[in-house]
Amino acid sequence: MSNEVLEQQDMTLLELLDRLLNKGIVIRGDLTISVANVDLIYVGLGLIVTSVETMKKYTESQGD
Repeated sequence: MSNEVLEQQDMTLLELLDRLLNKGIVIRGDLTISVANVDLIYVGLGLIVTSVETMKKYTESQGD
């Protein structure tokens, strides 16, 4: 690859954060704590990372 192509692929942290906020990202996870095969605690986690503008656009398009 030439240096020009490599330079185009470089991305700063700010550019990455900007793309994530413009598109949005959802992270989901589940955690179960059990003793002797008896489930004691279940935790479901959900995290949405996006900008306010992106969320507004999404919620407005879902209302149609």
